[in-house]
Amino acid sequence: MRLRTVLLGLLTTALVTTGSTTAAAEPPSVLGGSGPYSAGYETTFRLPDHTIYRPETLPAGVKLPIVAWGNGACRADGTWFENILTEWASHGFLVIANGRPGGFGSTDSDMLIESIDWAIAENSRFGSKYRGRIDTTKVAVMGQSCGGIETYEVADDPQITTTVLWNSGLLSDSQNYLLQRLHAPIAYFIGGPSDIAYPNAMDDWQRLPAGLPAFMGNLDVGHFGTFDQPNGGEFGRVGGHWLKWRLKGDQASRAQFVGPNCGLCATEWDVMSKNLT
Repeated sequence: MRLRTVLLGLLTTALVTTGSTTAAAEPPSVLGGSGPYSAGYETTFRLPDHTIYRPETLPAGVKLPIVAWGNGACRADGTWFENILTEWASHGFLVIANGRPGGFGSTDSDMLIESIDWAIAENSRFGSKYRGRIDTTKVAVMGQSCGGIETYEVADDPQITTTVLWNSGLLSDSQNYLLQRLHAPIAYFIGGPSDIAYPNAMDDWQRLPAGLPAFMGNLDVGHFGTFDQPNGGEFGRVGGHWLKWRLKGDQASRAQFVGPNCGLCATEWDVMSKNLT
């Protein structure tokens, strides 16, 4: 709890201020994303206290992998990171954020598992518009800052296919046991040395279990990243590639991260990797 309290203080101003902040029964009329499917968000009484980002029209013959998201500051506002979450949804992912649209208060890591469990149930529920439309074998859990700590807390769940931390790292050595529970390929997207989470993330990097596939990308944009930019800016683009590789097997996206000539290797990103194939 101390870790969450500290990180709540790190993000006290909004990172994302565009778009609707009111609850919606269906995706909002203003849709977005650069992917092939115009995307928006909705809410449902079956998953209270969450915001669901999805393609406006569920694509025929395409199953949506699951992405569970924890907000910075563990803030219960499901539209705080609307730009980047809409972007990923537009590439054919079902992205579920902790918190209702424009919500307030705090979240916890259990809410990430609630998102996954809801999506799996909806895929088989009679009468669900998602029935047979979700790839329940492909699950990403990710979060920013305090949301990254929430991600660590559930990363041992066997349902998880990949774990992603944004501007985040453990704040206390007493929590290092969480690293040893990691089992799925992990990626860190950090804001460079000016990011307050930078030393913590780099320390975690050194402590990862041997053999765990891992990627570390630093972009010198600080702790607030590029989340407030259209489509989440560079973080949105690179995060989309990671999701498309790890959850959809996209080989062009894989090439962004793997090998000495990777797509990010000769860019403004400072990258490292372990056990990536």
